[in-house]
Amino acid sequence: MKQNVHMYGIKNCDTVRKAMAWLSERVIDCEFHDLKKDVIDVATIDHWLNDVERDTLINRRSQTWRKIPTEDKLLNTREAIVKIILENPTVLKRPVIYNGQFWSVGFSEQAWDKLFL
Repeated sequence: MKQNVHMYGIKNCDTVRKAMAWLSERVIDCEFHDLKKDVIDVATIDHWLNDVERDTLINRRSQTWRKIPTEDKLLNTREAIVKIILENPTVLKRPVIYNGQFWSVGFSEQAWDKLFL
């Protein structure tokens, strides 16, 4: 069964590299979206927020998060979350991946075995 896999991340991120290697080893094709180069649209972020908890999606330990002004870190509305991701896409935990049916954040071999196999 061919899957419509999309991955959002940064090419030089160690976790993204591990995830790409995992997919490659299992011969699963993936369309990669570079968070530093590709523009993310609101519709994509809305899909993420429908399937993924805000606290799972936002990496509050990242360098990007630390650089965001305190007043912008109040993520108490969906609009605020969308805004912070649009303005700072590297604030996302990586990778964000879509397997054709579900969104997942981060890389775990065990979780991905269930997601893809």
